[in-house]
Amino acid sequence: MQSPLFAHTEQQSADRYVVQNPQLLRVALTGQEDVLARKGAMVAYQGLIDFDGEYESHTRQHARAHTGEGLELMRCSGQGTVYLANLAQYIHVVDVGQDGIAVDSDYVLALDSALHTEIVAVDSQYGISGSGKYQLTVSGRGKVALMTSGPPLMMSVTPDKYVNADADAVVAWSAGLRVQMQAQTHSSGVLRRRGSTGEGWELSFLGEGFALVQPSEVMPPQGAEIGRGLAAQYGVGRQGAHGQNLSNDWGR
Repeated sequence: MQSPLFAHTEQQSADRYVVQNPQLLRVALTGQEDVLARKGAMVAYQGLIDFDGEYESHTRQHARAHTGEGLELMRCSGQGTVYLANLAQYIHVVDVGQDGIAVDSDYVLALDSALHTEIVAVDSQYGISGSGKYQLTVSGRGKVALMTSGPPLMMSVTPDKYVNADADAVVAWSAGLRVQMQAQTHSSGVLRRRGSTGEGWELSFLGEGFALVQPSEVMPPQGAEIGRGLAAQYGVGRQGAHGQNLSNDWGR
């Protein structure tokens, strides 16, 4: 039997994490340290590998239910090789280091079990239901595998060059950066906060580090509520474009 398919054989490497191809991750397990992976992400494995649900404390369950952030993980242990993927998304392995990273939990594929995760709130003037309100911080020493919809853009943030990015396109950033969420449109005559620009909420990054952006936006938080009632949803009323909310860009 012959076919170009036989060119797609497994990568041979001594590294723990290997990107088998842009959309498939190979993780080698030696029995020394487990890997935590997104539930259901295993597509194949070789060797003696056990898959168990990862225990989640009541505090973490409550935090995930309240914020929408957090990971449903499975623990992969044993000796062998496991292959992970999710919706054919592009995979990138990041060495966390001491500074740590903040990431949208939807884009985490796997991480070393020794790493610590915690849900944190992004600084914003109002409660915004949608992408960017809460994020997952990953700290400690180890590696984490992230996913993006398409090849990403890594943007450098320095004290004299801050970065703004669409909140729906941001995947991760350096945990040490100062971050604030704000509206993108400055028009006061529009009836919707996104107005005629097609843009919504953005994250502003200040400090020194990086911001990782994907060439795709998740469903925009059109249901974001910072006031009460239908009027607030469309930028009118007390906290709408014609209200007294002068401290937010879209209210000016």
